[in-house]
Amino acid sequence: MDSQKTYTVNEAQKKLESYCAYQERCHKEVRAKLRDMKMIPEAIDVILVHLIQHNYLNEERFAKAFVSGKFRIKKWGKNRLVRELKFRDISKYSIDAALKEIDLEDYIKTLDELTLKRIAQVTEKNSYKKKKKVADYLLYRGWESHLVYEKLSEYIK
Repeated sequence: MDSQKTYTVNEAQKKLESYCAYQERCHKEVRAKLRDMKMIPEAIDVILVHLIQHNYLNEERFAKAFVSGKFRIKKWGKNRLVRELKFRDISKYSIDAALKEIDLEDYIKTLDELTLKRIAQVTEKNSYKKKKKVADYLLYRGWESHLVYEKLSEYIK
């Protein structure tokens, strides 16, 4: 059974190299993976240093990939992106660098499309209730409130 297997530092290092090469990972994920593999803290530190030095692990690169993916695919706003990255213990520097990658025009266009799509889905007749339902949806996805309310007053009279 795999959960009983013990690893040498070298074996764990190789396993984590492919784990990190497969997709971008944050330090927190890698540390958790090593803990699950029953590695001792000293070994975890040695392996983390190796992964960082050999560029398998790069916080800023992870943040940029995360932001670009979640923005494009899940259409998350900046607030949600920041919250999720902070939860993964990503530094403010890396978060800021990743958010700079989002093109402002794309950002506004995405909010626009999301707003119109949601307005079409909400069947509420009362315009205040409709506005609230659409706003709640957009705010939950992490869009900044001033942008959300700007869009809503544009589309719902």
